[in-house]
Amino acid sequence: MKTLLQKIQTKTATVGVIGLGYVGLPLAVEKAKAGFYVTGFDIQPQKVSLVNRGENYIGDIIPQELKDLVASGHLKATSDFEDIGKCDVIAICVPTPLDVFKQPDLSFVVSSAQSVADHLHKEMLVVLESTTYPGTTEEVLLPLFEEKGLKVGKDFYLAFSPERVDPGNHLYKTKNTPKVVGGCTDACTQHAKALYEAVLNAPVFAVSSPKEAEMTKILENTFRIVNCALANEMALVCNRMGINVWEVINAAATKPFGFVPFYPGPGVGGHCIPIDPFFLTYKARAYDYHTRLIEMAGEINDLMPEHVVERLMNLLNDQAKPLKNSSILLCGIAYKGDIDDLRESPALKIWQLLEQKGAIVTYTDPYCPEVLLNGEKVLSSPLMQELVQKADAVVITTAHKENVDYKLIADNAKLIFDTKNILSQSLNIRPETLENLHIL
Repeated sequence: MKTLLQKIQTKTATVGVIGLGYVGLPLAVEKAKAGFYVTGFDIQPQKVSLVNRGENYIGDIIPQELKDLVASGHLKATSDFEDIGKCDVIAICVPTPLDVFKQPDLSFVVSSAQSVADHLHKEMLVVLESTTYPGTTEEVLLPLFEEKGLKVGKDFYLAFSPERVDPGNHLYKTKNTPKVVGGCTDACTQHAKALYEAVLNAPVFAVSSPKEAEMTKILENTFRIVNCALANEMALVCNRMGINVWEVINAAATKPFGFVPFYPGPGVGGHCIPIDPFFLTYKARAYDYHTRLIEMAGEINDLMPEHVVERLMNLLNDQAKPLKNSSILLCGIAYKGDIDDLRESPALKIWQLLEQKGAIVTYTDPYCPEVLLNGEKVLSSPLMQELVQKADAVVITTAHKENVDYKLIADNAKLIFDTKNILSQSLNIRPETLENLHIL
């Protein structure tokens, strides 16, 4: 009889992935492409049905690959968590949001872990991929599993491996992004490392324990939130001083060492940057330490939507027009260019602030045909000459590089507030060459 390690190495292990979202489904697809038989688990029947019909809903997945994997039987989905017991390997890829007090909500992780614990058996590997604070794997998951009378590192294996999904990245996908793994014991690390080496076309780096792996993800995104905040603060200062911050950053980026360019914007979005660092802020309090730099960076980034609205109000005021009852067209509603992801999008926050001040807001986004705002479904308006001409101001809130006619906006808008400097990139238009153009 084969051991679990042998099953992983020969790709005969049955793999389960809990959570079929931006992280889980691409991971399930890659594992199935590697030759494993994979079952995806999700509490949302719609996702389960879509997967079982071979219909893709995640931008980074090639639709035909998903269809072929389902047709071959290498990938299926279910809402029946009883099937966890049939799996040799389980990856947990569920959301870990923050509550209104910026404290981690681990309810999805705990619920998933409990489902695994209910069906835990000998020779089983469980890997948590959901971003969380250091200590979660050993302090939250491990006790649930060991209550079943099994010994970690001997009877079953438990590890943490942070997801590194970057939606819309055309160079790095799940398949070729290096992986980090940290197990509760050396044997746990060995099994987790073997799993990802059997799936990925990228190096797999082992660290001493789950805590190091958990902290790795926090450090990666803390680096980003702090540098985003620095870029945003530079934008605020440069605006007051009449300096083009984009030109400054591009000039600084010519230095071949000691500088990494980050660019300002209307705020930060997605699941990673605005959320992940605050897992550390939460955990650090237990050690009587306050992560002041992270908290200040979060404050600066959180203020950017308000800054955008204030700037727009002043720009309209210069034209003797109040923001109240003005028609504002938001160009781009996704948090990042050329994707359909709305998670934590600053454009949504700007929209709400504008409506609170009485503005009449419409939006156009080729990647997001509809959006739920304040419980109501709102449809994207097609980007046409009449739509632009009717607007008192066009605010570019997402830097889509494709499928947006920026020349139409430049030629027809009364007022353009480009918070992403995309007109300069796409049309080589600078504010001094277009009287009605203003940048962040």
